[in-house]
Amino acid sequence: MTQATDWNARIAALPGANILQTSQWAQLKRITGWEAIYRTWESPDGKLEAAALILLRDLRLAGGLVRLRVMYVPRGPLLDWGNENLRKRVLDDLQHLAAEKKAIFIKLDADVEIASGVPGEADERENLVGASTVTELRQRGWLFSQEQIQFRNTVLIDLRAAEEELLARMKQKTRYNIRLAAKKGVVVRKGGVEDLPGLYRMYAETSLRDGFVIRDESYYRALWEIFLQAGMLTPLIAEVEGEAVAALMLFHFAGKAWYIHGMSREAHREKMPNYLLQWEAMRRAKAAGCQEYDLWGAPDEFHESDGMWGVFRFKEGLGGRVSRTLGAWDYPAKAVIYPLYTRVLPRLLDVMRRRGKEKTRQQAGLG
Repeated sequence: MTQATDWNARIAALPGANILQTSQWAQLKRITGWEAIYRTWESPDGKLEAAALILLRDLRLAGGLVRLRVMYVPRGPLLDWGNENLRKRVLDDLQHLAAEKKAIFIKLDADVEIASGVPGEADERENLVGASTVTELRQRGWLFSQEQIQFRNTVLIDLRAAEEELLARMKQKTRYNIRLAAKKGVVVRKGGVEDLPGLYRMYAETSLRDGFVIRDESYYRALWEIFLQAGMLTPLIAEVEGEAVAALMLFHFAGKAWYIHGMSREAHREKMPNYLLQWEAMRRAKAAGCQEYDLWGAPDEFHESDGMWGVFRFKEGLGGRVSRTLGAWDYPAKAVIYPLYTRVLPRLLDVMRRRGKEKTRQQAGLG
C-alpha cells in the first residue's frame, strides 16, 4: 500500500502507465461512490515492479435490500506482462483481494496488446505477450467480460518523429483538410476552466447528434477541473471568427497523451475544424514531451457495420497504427452470484442509458 500523494510519481515509469491509474482518477471516482485501493509489488531489493489502482464499489439493488460489491482495475495493473513470475504474483494477489473483500468479481482491462494492425491486412502482427496473457487468464478462470468499460482497440500515433514526418504519415486527404481549415480561418486556442460550461453543452449536443450516451454535467465538470488543476489536461478549442465550433480534451501523463473527449457543432463543419484540432493536439503533446498519442477508440469489428467505423476512418487518416488489446476480463470470486449479475446488468444499463439521454438533452438546453 502506498499513499495517494506520491502515487503518480511512483507509477510513471512502469510499463503501460495510464491516465486512468492516476490518483486524480481515483479522486474523480470517489465522487461517484468508488473507494480507491492502492496496491504495489516490489522486488526483493525494494524496486517497484508493479502497481494497481483498484476501485471498489457497493451496488444496492431492490431498494437497497440487495448489496453487491464489485472491483475494477481501470487500464491496469501496470507491470511487464512478459515477466511470467511477476504476472502470476500480481494475478494471485488480485484474486485473493477480491475474495478478501467479498466482491462478486474483479475486472481488469490492462493496456496489453494482443495484436497490431487491422485484422487481415498486411501490417497485422500478433503480440506473443498478449497471447500468453489471454491463455493464463483463461486457465485461471477469468472470463472475457460482457461489460467492456473502455475501448478494446485504439489508434496510436508515434510522436517521436519530426513534424514533417508526422504530416507525411497522414493520408493525403487529412493533410489537405488541415491546410483547408487554416485557410478558411479556423483558429485553435487553449481553453481554461471558464470554458468548461460551454464545452459540456457542446459535448452534450455531440452525444445527442451522434447517438452515444454521456454522464451528467457535474461528472464532467469534476473530471475536467481535477485534471486541469493537476496540469494533466489541456482543453483545445477550434473557433471561427471567435465562435467555438469544435473542441477536444487532451490528457497527458508519463510521456503519453490521450484524446478522450471530442465535441463539435454543425456550424462551419465544411471548414474541417476537427482536422486542425487534432494536428494542434499532436504538436502540443509533442512539445510537452509526450512520445505517443492515444486516439482512444477503434472498432471492435473492423467493418463498415461497426458503429465506430466512421470515427475510425478519420483517426486512421492521422497516420497512426491500430493497437488491439485484450479488453476487459472478470475474475468471478463469487461464481454462483456472478452469472446472475451478468444477466441483470444489461437490463439495468439500458434503463440508465435511456434516463441519461433525456437528462443530457435537458442539461444541454435541447429538451
